[in-house]
Amino acid sequence: MKRLEGKVAIITGGAAGMGKGTAELFAKEGAKVVITTDAKVVEGKALAEKIKKEGGEAIFLKLDVTKESDWKSVISEVIKRYGKLNILVNNAGVALCKTIEETSLDDWNWQMDINSTGVFLGTKYAIEAMKGNGELCSIINRGSVDGIIGDREVAAYCASKGSVRLLTKAAALQCAEMRYTIRVNAVHPGGVDTPMLEGEAKDLGLPHKEYLEKTMVPLHPIGFLGEPIDIAYMDLYLASDESRWVTGADFIIDGGYTAR
Repeated sequence: MKRLEGKVAIITGGAAGMGKGTAELFAKEGAKVVITTDAKVVEGKALAEKIKKEGGEAIFLKLDVTKESDWKSVISEVIKRYGKLNILVNNAGVALCKTIEETSLDDWNWQMDINSTGVFLGTKYAIEAMKGNGELCSIINRGSVDGIIGDREVAAYCASKGSVRLLTKAAALQCAEMRYTIRVNAVHPGGVDTPMLEGEAKDLGLPHKEYLEKTMVPLHPIGFLGEPIDIAYMDLYLASDESRWVTGADFIIDGGYTAR
């Protein structure tokens, strides 16, 4: 039996990078995958079609994670179509390479809205949808090593991901103490070669390849950057019933970045 057979999963920011890797792996493991994004609609639709052609089950729904009405609409559509929700991966995120002195209020609000408020709304409405279905459910929030240690170059990003870490613990305690069959955990990646790192290189005025080789790789003692599949396998464990006794925890997948 596949590890996610019969489960329904929403993945935000699912059209590219880590979200795409998780969507593809979940589909291979038997989940009905709902890919959502606001920024890459064409790519999201194409990924859903690719998964279906490969024998999986997937749909695309447009979702702006900062809008409460969008969350209500998407979850309502998922329940209408599949009858339940078992898994939410709050993966959508953005980053700007700016120190606190360089960060404008608009920069701050943009990152906090997507990275923090989006996770709050997703967690809140997923719990509402999951708590009465009688099945084991899982919420996986995408943190970052920059939510655990500081980085002067991404001040607002650090703050937004730090909030994800503690919101996850608070939500996990709520679900546990209410005896909901919902686990809530956070996955904190290090440097993963995704479009987000391309954006960071652009912010710093550096060629993408040079930024990876000279700046990012040396931060990781293992000697190379992660790939989306490295994060997807942790998401898979947390989404599966194998992690039924795991909640409120941090999972750091970073090639040794934070071990120094």
